[in-house]
Amino acid sequence: MSKRNIITLIFIVTIKTILTAISFNSFTKKETVKDIIHENKHEQVNLNNNNTTKLLEKKVNGKFVLPPLPYKYNALEPYIDAKTMELHYTKHHQAYADGLNKALEKHPELKSMSVEELITHLDTVPQDIRTEVRNNGGGYLNHSMFWLMMSPHSGEPKPELAKAINKSFGSFGNFKQQFNETAKKVFGSGWAWLCLDKEGNLVITKSKDQDNPITNGYEPILGLDVWEHAYYLKYQNKRFEYIDAWWNVVDWNHIENNYKNAVDKISKK
Repeated sequence: MSKRNIITLIFIVTIKTILTAISFNSFTKKETVKDIIHENKHEQVNLNNNNTTKLLEKKVNGKFVLPPLPYKYNALEPYIDAKTMELHYTKHHQAYADGLNKALEKHPELKSMSVEELITHLDTVPQDIRTEVRNNGGGYLNHSMFWLMMSPHSGEPKPELAKAINKSFGSFGNFKQQFNETAKKVFGSGWAWLCLDKEGNLVITKSKDQDNPITNGYEPILGLDVWEHAYYLKYQNKRFEYIDAWWNVVDWNHIENNYKNAVDKISKK
């Protein structure tokens, strides 16, 4: 074989090796958990499902895991940035799931309960884990609710809830102003909520830390996370700007379903 042919052969083999390596690396990259999440290979979420427990929690081998997001991390931009969504979901929400599972290891008899049942009947949870379940179970539930309350397709309040808002607050503008004021008055970390009370009236309330209104007999319809981790990367200390911007991603179709489900629950109590 001539020297020229040998050089040509070496060149061809080298090119094939490089192409194979690139192909292998691309395949491997797509198989990592982080990239699967970024490519939004989530389960399909039926937001019209009346069985809210299936939407708000997911269990694998008896342990709570994160329910799937119904959109990509960047879907709510420019109002909520992709990095905040990623960290909020994969780090903060995951930490609450881990904390709840750890607490329940001490009382395995509670593992068959849904997170809604645990938080609704918090006073029946054993004293030695009650605070852990309150904080971590509340954080797990609140965030599961929160993701579903948002969408890149916001729109306006739907008929039944819009009518109830007008009846209770006079107008949507009045309601929005009162809700914003409540959210802005949360001291430190907490949430602002629109709920149905035990008599079926719409009320605006707030909760500290990861407390959920269902513990006090309310049915949450709409909630806003005002912990700093929900907005600080984009808005820094400008919480008021975050609150105002958030209305652009409220999923009013889902909120309408929440309202109807809440009315149904209250009527059966």
